[in-house]
This record gives sequence, C-alpha cells and structure tokens, in this order.
Amino acid sequence: MRKRTRLTIAAGIGSMLWGEWANWRASRRGVGPEAGGSEAVVVLGYRNPGPTANAMNRWRVRAGLRSIDPAAPRTRLVLSGGAVAGPIPEATLMADYATRERGYRGELVREDASRSTWENIAFAIPFLKDVDRIKIVSLPTHAATARAYLAEQAPELAARLVPGREYRFGEWLPLKPVIALYGVAKALRGRVRDRGAEGA
Repeated sequence: MRKRTRLTIAAGIGSMLWGEWANWRASRRGVGPEAGGSEAVVVLGYRNPGPTANAMNRWRVRAGLRSIDPAAPRTRLVLSGGAVAGPIPEATLMADYATRERGYRGELVREDASRSTWENIAFAIPFLKDVDRIKIVSLPTHAATARAYLAEQAPELAARLVPGREYRFGEWLPLKPVIALYGVAKALRGRVRDRGAEGA
C-alpha cells in the first residue's frame, strides 16, 4: 500500500513538473529575443456567457498587463474576442475589467468581431503594423498556436514577436498538465483552425 502511495505521489509530481516544462516551452515558441521600441500586447478572449469578465478572461487581462514593458515608448493593448458565448463581446468585458478594476489608462483597442483564434489574429493585424514588438497573451499553448497563425497570415509581423508574460512558474500548477495535453492534442490533429467558437 505504501509503495502504491509513493508511486501515486511520484506520478503526480512528475505530471506537474512535465506540465510546468511544457507550458514554459510553449511560452517561448515562435518568439524572438526581447528588444526595445513600441509594442502591442494582444490578449485573446475566452468564451464568456455572463455580463462581466469570467475568471479566465480576468486572468488573461492581468497576464497582458504584466506583459507591458514600462520602458516602452508606446504600448497598445489589443483585446480580442467577439460575442461567442453571450451577448457581450469578450473584448468589451475584458476592456471593462482592465480599465475599471485594474486601472489601465493607456492606449486600448477592442477587437470585438472575432469568433476563433484564427480570426483573433486576422482581425488584430491592422493594429500590429506600426509597432516594433508584438506580444500575444493567453494560456501558453493557446498563445503559441496564435503566434503560429500570425506566421501564416503575416510573416513580416511574426518576425516582431517577442515573449509576453503569460507563463509564470507555479501559476495554474495543478491545471498545467491538462493545459499542456490539450495543446499537444491540438498539434497532433494538425493544428486544425478553430473557425467556430473559441475554446482555450
């Protein structure tokens, strides 16, 4: 019984460590070295049926805000997501949270028409053309997928991708193996573009 318990504990610890590593690796996929200059921080929305930002969208906004470089001469926060799961666009709900509850007062763009990750990127492109650096923020595996989509849609802009701060050691620790497995499964399916309702 003790041996089985030890094996269970070891498997759990191993799973969490793997999830930590896989999410860290995803957060570094498709980005170049950090550099200076103006920036756009693109925060991808998550299905939100209610009248206020849900827990996932609140976390994504916080991750986006902590990704802002205080030394940047100009920062544009691009909140992306349409009304996928409810009557109010995800971008609007995230914007309300960023300004009213987190006190953000900088440049802000609401991209409120997209209904999938592919569209998140496609519709955000006009707001990325005049900046030196681009950061895409979501769960690490989701952000990595979005960066790959940008490389397909606008390779010249993908060359400006730099790391955001969506990854933080120990954050979402129990869920990181699940998040990583979801990302692996999506990659094995050939990165089928989710043109319908957005998931993670």
